[in-house]
Amino acid sequence: MCLPRRAALGLLPLLLLLPPAPEAAKKPTPCQRCRGLVDKFNQGLVDTAKKNFGGGNTAWEEKTLSKYKSSEIRLLEILEGLCESSDFECNQMLEAQEEHLEAWWLQLKNEYPDLFEWFCVKTLKVCCSPGTYGPDCLACQGGSQRPCSGNGHCSGDGSRQGDGSCRCHVGYQGPLCTDCMDGYFSSLRNETHSVCTVRTGSGSYTPCRLSLGCWRGMGHAWIRNTHTQPGYSSRVWIAASPACDESCKTCSGPTNRDCGECEVGWVLDEGACVDVDECAAETPPCSAAQFCKNANGSYTCEECDSSCVGCTGEGPGNCKECIPGYAREHGQCADVDECSLAEKACVRKNENCYNTPGSYVCVCPDGFEETEDACVPPAEAEATEEESLTQLPGHEDL
Repeated sequence: MCLPRRAALGLLPLLLLLPPAPEAAKKPTPCQRCRGLVDKFNQGLVDTAKKNFGGGNTAWEEKTLSKYKSSEIRLLEILEGLCESSDFECNQMLEAQEEHLEAWWLQLKNEYPDLFEWFCVKTLKVCCSPGTYGPDCLACQGGSQRPCSGNGHCSGDGSRQGDGSCRCHVGYQGPLCTDCMDGYFSSLRNETHSVCTVRTGSGSYTPCRLSLGCWRGMGHAWIRNTHTQPGYSSRVWIAASPACDESCKTCSGPTNRDCGECEVGWVLDEGACVDVDECAAETPPCSAAQFCKNANGSYTCEECDSSCVGCTGEGPGNCKECIPGYAREHGQCADVDECSLAEKACVRKNENCYNTPGSYVCVCPDGFEETEDACVPPAEAEATEEESLTQLPGHEDL
């Protein structure tokens, strides 16, 4: 049915008032899906850290196979928890890449301990290492260690997308985000860092950029004197303003008591901006497999020692608990030599025991024949075989 022209025009204002149709949810990129799978795998490692074989003859399994820590049973438990049954894309990716994950677990994890780097970056090639971008994982502007001088975001950082250009944070500009925008002054600038601070409304702080003939040093911003006076050169540097303290977002002076507003990671306490110790928070900011190190205005999460199940600091001496196969010795988690224990770890006759980090293996000597309950020397094995042949029924008995 065709509406009359007037009726159609009358509906136009109503159509304009209708809310826009919601945008379809953006599908995760291949890199995001891969990173999500790795994050869930790493969480599975934490969740299964204290578990052992789920059933059957556990003692036999631990002695005949490897310990649970590196067992296929543990891998299966982790894989089963990676995807929700309704997450089709996750399950599809897991099914396609399960052999890669199994190969890493059984053969490559000691050589390549970072699963994300090996799986997503080097094997599937759907992601890049942090600080790199694009199909060939080139270094971002400013270098991969501090892209965009730490003052911006690199387009495509960590993915196979983008062009590596910098999107500067507020207050910064330039190809490498090292220059300050109007209304901001440089409170620090050297070969590796550039910090721009917003000036206060009083106007006592001069925006400072090298491009404007300004540099900072000895606690001050220095600018060229553009005023000519009899007997004085116009190329004289004069102290324009002191630099803000690192704890200040805005300031009226050089100390942490002169802040108009505290920087992120700092809090006002008795008139001064002081560092927030994020590591002392009731809910720790780091994962169960990491420990927290406080820094001025921030913190870092460091990986626990490989012998730890949770830790409070660096090294095996700061473990909360030891992983299976390790025990406390002289105040730190050390490998248990199962082969030297009073109770024999390898119980079959003639069997050799070899200690490994966190575990052990039982192996028959070269030339010995392996049976369920013994390692049989070659001579005995031949004698047993001949004896069994002589005991075969004769033709007459058949």
